[in-house]
Formats: sequence, C-alpha cells, structure tokens
Amino acid sequence: MEQVLPKNDTNWRLKAIIGGSAGNLVEWYDWYAYSAFSLYFASTFFPDSNPTVQLINTAGIFAVGFLMRPIGGYIFGKLADTKGRKVAMTLSVLLMSFGSLLIAFLPGYNSIGIAAPVMLLIARLLQGLSVGGEYGTSATYLSEVATEKRRGFFSSFQYVTLIGGQLIALGLQLILQNIFLTDQQMHDWGWRIPFVLGALLSLVALYLRAHMNETQAFKSTEQQAKKRGSLRELLKHPKAILVVIGLTMGGTLAFYTYTTYMQKFLVNTVGLSKYQSTMLTFCSLFIFAMLQPVFGALSDRIGRKPLLISFGVLGTIFTYPLLTTLSHTTNMWSAFGLLMVALIIVSGYTSINAVVKAELFPVEVRALGVGLPYSITVAIFGGTAEYLALWAKNLGHESYYYWYVTICIFASLIIYVRMRDTKHTSLIERD
Repeated sequence: MEQVLPKNDTNWRLKAIIGGSAGNLVEWYDWYAYSAFSLYFASTFFPDSNPTVQLINTAGIFAVGFLMRPIGGYIFGKLADTKGRKVAMTLSVLLMSFGSLLIAFLPGYNSIGIAAPVMLLIARLLQGLSVGGEYGTSATYLSEVATEKRRGFFSSFQYVTLIGGQLIALGLQLILQNIFLTDQQMHDWGWRIPFVLGALLSLVALYLRAHMNETQAFKSTEQQAKKRGSLRELLKHPKAILVVIGLTMGGTLAFYTYTTYMQKFLVNTVGLSKYQSTMLTFCSLFIFAMLQPVFGALSDRIGRKPLLISFGVLGTIFTYPLLTTLSHTTNMWSAFGLLMVALIIVSGYTSINAVVKAELFPVEVRALGVGLPYSITVAIFGGTAEYLALWAKNLGHESYYYWYVTICIFASLIIYVRMRDTKHTSLIERD
C-alpha cells in the first residue's frame, strides 16, 4: 500500500521536501551540464571555424530540447495527477539519466559525420521530455507537502535546487579546468565527464524518490478519479492557464538570460576568459540560490503579488541599462556587481513562481495545470533565449535582444498587476 505523507508530521514533511528537492537538483544538473560545457564540445559536433556559429548551433539544439518540454509537461503532469506525484517524479529522473548517458558516449562529427549532431539532438529531446515533466510535478509536490504559513519558503527550494544543478555543473567545470585537465583535454574528451557523473547521480535521486511519500492532497481525490489529469477538466480553468503563461513569459526569459546565457555573454561580448566567466557565474548563482528562501519566506508574510510586481517594475526599468553597461565593462568585479543586481531583481519571480502556479489549480489537475502551460511558455521564451541573443550578436545588433527581454517583462507585469494574490486565494487549502 502506498505510504501517504501525514499532514501534521514535520519529520515526514522534511524528508519529503529533501527527497523531492534532491531529485530536482540532479535533474537540473543534467539539463544545465549541456549549456555549461557547450563551450567545449561545440566544435566536436559542429566543425565550423567560427566559434559564434558553433555556439549558435549548440544553442539551437538547446532550444529544440525545450520543444519537448510541453509534451513532457503533459505526459508527466497527467501521470502525476492520475498515478501520483511520486511515480511521475521517479520516472522523469530515469529518463534524464538515459539522455545524459547517450551524450557522454556519443562519437563526434569526425567519426560518424552528420549522425553526431542528429544523435545529440535525440539525446536533448529525451532530456527535454524529462525536465518538462519535472517542473510541474516537483512544484506540485513541494507545494502540497508544505504547511500553509510556510508554503512560499518551502516551495522556494525548487529553485534553490534548480540553480544548484547549474552550480554543480559550473563547479565541476572549474575543477576540471583548473586542477585536472588542460584546455585542450577539455575540448577533446573532458566535456564528457559531467554527463557520466549526471547519470550516476541519477541513481541517488532514484533511490531518494523511491522512498518518498505520496501527498495527502493527491490521496484525497480518490473519489474523483475520472477528473484526475484530464485535459478537458484542465480547460475548465482558462483564466488560471492564461495567468501561468503570462506570469512565466518575462520571468523565464530573464532567468535564462542571466543564468544559462550569461556565461557565453561574458566570454563572447564582455571579453572575459572562460575561467573568469565560469567563476563569476558560479559565485553569482551561489548567492542567487541563497536568496530564494529569503524571498520565499517574505512572500509568506507580505504575499506573492508584491514580489512579482517588484520584479516586473524593476525588470522593465533596468534590463536595458544593466545589459548595456555589462556589455561595455572590462572589470570582472564590476560585471559581478551588475549581474548580482539583475539576479536580485529576478528573485522576485523565481522564488515564488512555482507556488503561485500550484495555488491556482485544484488538486485533480494541479500537476498538469502547472506543468503544461509553463512548459509551452518556457519552450517559446526561455528555450530560445540563447539562440536569439547569439543571433542578434551575429547580426551586429545585440541591443535588440535587450529590448526584447524588456518588452516581455513588461507584458508579464501587466498580468502581475491584474491577478489576485494567490497567498489569499490558494486552492491548495481546499484539498
């Protein structure tokens, strides 16, 4: 018989949050290892002499991987709403592990020709399917196991581990770059190490998730089995779906701009070395991760809406000046300061976006409602961020991208202003 998480058992709740977060950490490490190490393996799969063109090609595959996320959001969201959050989260981490193994042992273009980038694309599609299901199910799980008064704080750990996955990838890159391998070795074969490690870490995540407890909220829908995970049932909540799309658009674009793309921006545009770029990105992301629970706890006190509006207003005003100033700086510490200002602003979105979405939907379609519209929006805006930024740079008009990010954040701000504060209208309390 499936073990259920007791509503008032603190020890079980902490165990569930740790298990869910740890699995989330491994999933996102696998996902971000591609972006972190693409500076080294781009030439292996795309033998073009222009480094920017090589990065555009790898960024293109990064973007295509996002196209699978809506499919993953639907499949795993439906699975989480019908069979349980635990089942969906366990299967998603297995799929991610397989994608990482495939990349780790994939021959290069010089060995198998065009089949190399094609198989890289297939591996990335599998990872996109996995991570598309991970967001909605883990956001739902963490929101449901948290107590009402600390839901913002506990659910913020989704982004702590999401950012943490990026940190592990960057930390491993720093260790390999500066202690164990030369730059040439990193380009030749060292980039394969993080993908092997990711597959091994997935076994740890699999163990943790196999021993998690199902949420009481899911078990409470036993009498509503026909409604669970139904697309027809989800479409009865069109306003909530549109809110998820609107509040995600600007936030996800800003997040990917200042995290995954920033490492390449610092090398390609600012002119820092790969080592300086990796170190700066690592330090800023570490502080960024630590900020998430602080902002999450703040939302438990003042509400979710004030934080979202703050991000929308500040993001609209400061995105263009920040990116423009950053592109012209030549000092590593000045770049660090500017990047931290940007990440503090973005924290108004990242720390609470998961719980806001979970609070919008009833339990029988919660994972599907969070995962599907979010994945579609991220595929359109987050997944194309790197590609569009590099494309604008290649055209010689990089500032066009800065305005694009600004406009998208402003569009989301309109949603933030018009929506109700989900802290006070949460449907989780009705489970």
